[in-house]
Amino acid sequence: MRLMFSIDETARTFEAVAEELHDELRGTVMTDRQAVYTHGHQESVLRSHRSRTAANSAAYLLAELRPGQALLDVGCGPGTITADLAELVGPAGRVVAVDTSAQVLAQAAEYVAGRGLSNVVFEIADVHQLQYRDGEFDVVHAHQVLQHVADPVAALREMRRVAVPGGVVAARDADFAAMTWYPQLPELSDWMALCQRVSRANGGEPDAGRRLLSWARAAGFTEIESSSATWTYATPGQREWWGGLWADRVVGSDLADSAIAKGYATPADLERIADGWRRWAADPDGWFAVLHGEVLARA
Repeated sequence: MRLMFSIDETARTFEAVAEELHDELRGTVMTDRQAVYTHGHQESVLRSHRSRTAANSAAYLLAELRPGQALLDVGCGPGTITADLAELVGPAGRVVAVDTSAQVLAQAAEYVAGRGLSNVVFEIADVHQLQYRDGEFDVVHAHQVLQHVADPVAALREMRRVAVPGGVVAARDADFAAMTWYPQLPELSDWMALCQRVSRANGGEPDAGRRLLSWARAAGFTEIESSSATWTYATPGQREWWGGLWADRVVGSDLADSAIAKGYATPADLERIADGWRRWAADPDGWFAVLHGEVLARA
C-alpha cells in the first residue's frame, strides 16, 4: 500500500491532508501483524516527540550518513529527527518517512516544509510489510518503534530487506524496566507498572532496549554494533518539562484510555499518579534517567 504526499502539499492544512489520507486508508487491508502503538498522538505525547533530534536520539547513526544517500525513516512521528536526517543526506539524497498515522504524517510534512527541505516524502506504511523494493535504501532508521510492534524480529527482517547489501539498519528503543529515578515515589512505581502492563496487553514490549541485539541476531544480521545512551532530567527546567508532560500524558492519552478501558486503573488512580509526577518535578533532588538500547546492523 502506498499512500504518499510530499512537503509541497503543506500549502493545504495538515488536517486536510490527514483527512484525505484517512479516506484512502479506509477499506484497505493491512497485514495481520499491524504495528501496535500504546501512547497515541495527543499533544502531551507529541510534546515529548517534538523534542527529539538526530543529535539527542540518533547520535550512534550520524557517522554513517553521507550526502546523496537514500534513507527510510520508520515511525517518523512529527518529523523532527526526519528533518535532521534529511539535512545530513542533503539535496542529492532522498528520505522516505513513514508512520501508521496519517495525522502525524501531515504534521511532520508541515514541520519539514518549515525547515525548507524538499528531499522528503511521507507515506503510510506497516513495518512488517514495507512497500519498497529489495535494496532500495542505503540507511533504514527506526527510533522508539520496535517496542510497539507485534513482531520486532519480522520488522527488522523487513528493514534489512529494503536496505542495500552492506547498508545500515539502525534501531533505538527505550527500556522501561531500566529507567531509574529519585526520589522513589510510589506513584512513579505505579506509573512504571501501568506502562508495562498496558504496553504488553497491546502486543508490545516496553523493555525493548535490552532485546535489540537479540532481535537483530534473530532477524539474520551478523555484523551488529550494540550500544546504549541515556536521556537525563535533573535541572529544574528539565524536571518541569519531563514531569509535566507525564502528568498530562497519564490522564490524557491513549495510554490513559487503554488503562481505564482494560480495567487496569480508574481515573482517580491516574490523577494520583499525575500528582506524583508533579511532586517529583517540584523536588529539587529530583532525578530521572531513561536508558536506550541501540543497534547498528549491516544488511
